[in-house]
Amino acid sequence: MKHLCLALALLCTPLPALAHKVIAGVFPAGDAIEGEFGFSNGDMAVAQEVIVFGPDGAEIGRTITDGDGFFLFTPQQPVAHTFRADMGAGHVAEVTMPAKDVAKIMGVAAELVEAVANDTATGNSATITVASLSDKERLAIAEAVRDEIRPLRREIAAYREKNDLQSILGGIGYIVGLFGLGFYIAARRKMDS
Repeated sequence: MKHLCLALALLCTPLPALAHKVIAGVFPAGDAIEGEFGFSNGDMAVAQEVIVFGPDGAEIGRTITDGDGFFLFTPQQPVAHTFRADMGAGHVAEVTMPAKDVAKIMGVAAELVEAVANDTATGNSATITVASLSDKERLAIAEAVRDEIRPLRREIAAYREKNDLQSILGGIGYIVGLFGLGFYIAARRKMDS
C-alpha cells in the first residue's frame, strides 16, 4: 500500500511544460541589418513591429517583419543596435548587434567608430562618408546571400528544439526505468519474505 501511495504521489507531481522558445537573430545583409523573430516550433513572427534602440536606450527606428518573420533595418550610425519585439503571451524577443558589427556593415573602420563614440560622448557630431559597391550590386549580393542562408537558420533552430525534446524525453524515460527497477526489487523482496 505504501508503494502504491508513493507511485500515485509521483504521478501527480507537476512536470515541466514543453514550451516553445523565442528565436531572435540579427546579421549583416549588405548595407543593412537583417534579422528574424519567431518561435522554435517553426512559427515565425509575421507582420510584427520591431523597435530599434541605441546604446543609450533611446529609440532610433522601427521596422516590421515580413511573411517569413524577417526584417531589414538600415543603420544610420555605427553604434550598437538592440532590436525588440513584443510577440504576445509574455514572449519578448530582444537581440543586439554590437557597434563594431554595425560599423562593418556601414564600411566604417573600428578607429572611426571609437572617434564617433568619443565625439558623441563629448557632444560633437561627425559625418563619415565611405566609398563602396554600388547600391544595385550590394542589394543583389545581399539578396542572394539571404536566400541561401534562410533555410539553414531554420534547420538549425529546428535541430536545437528537437535535441531539447529528445533530452527531456530521455530523462523522463530514465526516471521511469529507475522506478520500474525499484518496484521490481521491492516485489522480489516481498516474494522472498
